[in-house]
Amino acid sequence: MGYTRDDIIDMVVDHDVKFIRLQFTDLFGTLKNVAITVSQLEKALNNECMVDGASVEGFLHLEENDMYLKPDLDTFVIFPWRPQHGKVARFICDLYTADGKPFTASPRYVLQRAVAKAKEMGYQLQVGPECEFFLFQTDDSGKPTLVPHDQASYFDLSPRDMGENIRREICLTLEDMGFEMENSHHENAPGQNEVDFRYQDVLQAADSIVTLKLVVKTVAQRNGLVASFMPKPLNNTNGSGMHVNLSLEKDGKNVFSEEQDPRGLGLSPLAYQFMAGVLAHMEGITLLTNPTVNSYKRLRSGYEAPQFISWGVANRSPLIRIPKGKADHKRIELRSPDSTCNPYLSFAAILMAGLWGIEQQLPVPEPVEGNRDGREGGQKPLRMLPQSLEEAMKAFAADELIQDTLGEALCAKYLEAKKLEWDQYCTFVTDWERQQYFGAY
Repeated sequence: MGYTRDDIIDMVVDHDVKFIRLQFTDLFGTLKNVAITVSQLEKALNNECMVDGASVEGFLHLEENDMYLKPDLDTFVIFPWRPQHGKVARFICDLYTADGKPFTASPRYVLQRAVAKAKEMGYQLQVGPECEFFLFQTDDSGKPTLVPHDQASYFDLSPRDMGENIRREICLTLEDMGFEMENSHHENAPGQNEVDFRYQDVLQAADSIVTLKLVVKTVAQRNGLVASFMPKPLNNTNGSGMHVNLSLEKDGKNVFSEEQDPRGLGLSPLAYQFMAGVLAHMEGITLLTNPTVNSYKRLRSGYEAPQFISWGVANRSPLIRIPKGKADHKRIELRSPDSTCNPYLSFAAILMAGLWGIEQQLPVPEPVEGNRDGREGGQKPLRMLPQSLEEAMKAFAADELIQDTLGEALCAKYLEAKKLEWDQYCTFVTDWERQQYFGAY
């Protein structure tokens, strides 16, 4: 877009904007904001609005408490669901310390560092996210239930698919905000939906994901429903993932495409090297792409989610799938992430692992044929993704590339929070345990 200060001021005046939200994410990808009236716009554009970092989840004691919000002018959008007079707009902001330096533990800055590394090598990562979520009914008091909005399945349509109008409203709202949507449809599980963005620069993709989650939850609430991006909210059915389609561009050309591919897949050596790098570091990346206890209840066999670190073409069990497509649209699809991830940290780790694979000219392992479960007799065993948050933490702590990508202070704080989450989970008595053991012993 390339908005200037004058562009922003003109849009605020022309659209009668009276309230502006200065947004950023905490360490775990949760959107936060400080709200200002339009009278403070000049102050915001001069990067003079402050936030107390000690009050932001994951930021305490990492650096100085007082941090300045620097609006990214290109993220300016007006919320379509707010009043027509006295409208509300937002910026996504970068965090700076009191001495004017970037806050190194800011997730968005971590991704910007990775983007700068790719740029030094001549590359730009393009990402197409596929965001899945559930819609649930509410009770008479407006509180969420676990009753799905409908009982539809893959690609159903109304009247069986009761999410059709909600998805349309979500997509039109996002388009009103300037985002380009690819498609939307009902997913496999009851009440489960998917909304996909068009390919975009990796930083824009991360911004789009945090915006999408806000829009989805807002639209659902306005329709008397509750939206959840929890990976596995229901038993005995599919969970929600966030598949990400990846390709590298150089001088505006997709360098993952090559018609003379000996494997016949139309992929370039760079694509295979990038993929090899991601596969090599996937255990360490998984704590970022699947950051909750619940994430690992989705990554189980039988529910169309990957368990093993492999790649393939015409199958759905590998971690990375090569979708069919036109020669200049070749990409790889990473299928393990879910929407509880912080997209800035996850994309930074994925990008750096892929660039490392290119730098090392890393050979890719052989593809997996068919929907293997990784334990077939006579075949080489496949590496498994971490099977719990605890396993993911160990792999994360042992991966030097991931540690370097995020920085020592951020990694320590992230691990500290996840260890606390795991400890709390391990000591919490669930309904399942009571059903199994209360009367039996």
